[in-house]
Amino acid sequence: MAALRVLVNQGGDEVAEAALADFYAQWKDDALVVNQWLTVQAGSSVKGTVDHINALIGHEAFDWRNPNKVRSVIGAFANQALSQFHREDGSGYKLLADAVIRLNESNPQIASRLLTPLTRWKRLVPSQSHLMKAELQRIMDNGSLSKDVYEVVSKSLA
Repeated sequence: MAALRVLVNQGGDEVAEAALADFYAQWKDDALVVNQWLTVQAGSSVKGTVDHINALIGHEAFDWRNPNKVRSVIGAFANQALSQFHREDGSGYKLLADAVIRLNESNPQIASRLLTPLTRWKRLVPSQSHLMKAELQRIMDNGSLSKDVYEVVSKSLA
């Protein structure tokens, strides 16, 4: 796993892609190892782009109903791939907010826990904090929020 992490974080070359494919082929039947495989990619400052996260969400190994899969992709992206999560265009914040909105009804506990990176909006430079706050407001305006998600968002916006 350490070698795979190094390959993924050094850049998007053919060797890393082949290693990821080989690793998945070998371990695809072991859910815990696949979770790590997802985390290595989602948490990478190189691979953890919004486009790649969307590709991982579409991968057969990902399942919105499995909290460990959600944390392995969405959680790793928002907490580890910081240069990608904090992109100037706000697309990382939007991806996280979209995930929270999607999970609000099916798994409000995981949705509320995923919110933590957005709740730090006051600590960032104004251009970034404005984008984060806007995503929190979008979640709030979404309608019927679960008690868990409402509590986190309302406290953060207060």
